[in-house]
Amino acid sequence: MNQKSIALVLIMLAFLGGSFVSVLDPVEVNWMWLAPILLAGSVGLYLFRRASHSEARADHRLTGDMDTLESSLANIARNLDTLCEDKENLPVYEARFEIDRRFREDLNRFAEARETMIHVFGMQGYANVMSAFAAGERYINRVWSASTDGYLEEVNRYLEKARNQFIDANGLFRQLRSQESAADEDAGARAQNV
Repeated sequence: MNQKSIALVLIMLAFLGGSFVSVLDPVEVNWMWLAPILLAGSVGLYLFRRASHSEARADHRLTGDMDTLESSLANIARNLDTLCEDKENLPVYEARFEIDRRFREDLNRFAEARETMIHVFGMQGYANVMSAFAAGERYINRVWSASTDGYLEEVNRYLEKARNQFIDANGLFRQLRSQESAADEDAGARAQNV
């Protein structure tokens, strides 16, 4: 059993124990029993968060998530380019189905892996990429809504806005990733010279 599983069991047992002790007496809580149970739950929570943090920082996970982020952004930008170039031939009521077909998987994959950017780029780099990503995602959702309502001009306008935001997000991500790679190479070279 790994540390995360042990922590979850400890949290569950503390919850169940705390619930049991709380209902033993309808008027008063027996703090002699409840305090150690709460402490055990707190320890379980601490262990769980520490294990989750360690997992998130594992090199193989960071590398895999960074590849996922990069490919998702590239796919979204490429699909937006394709839609924008062919928007005159896209029936307004079909745009929402194209959005679901072309973007949902990549948007979800990106969202699941996004916290990796904090570990690799720092909070400011994460904020910069996520700001452009979130704006682009909002515009994609507006395209979907406008398509549902049949507003062709709005669909076309927000497709362009979404494309611009994802071009920015993709450019920022690639720039930060190349800076990180250069920093890693410099650190490796310095370690060899020592």
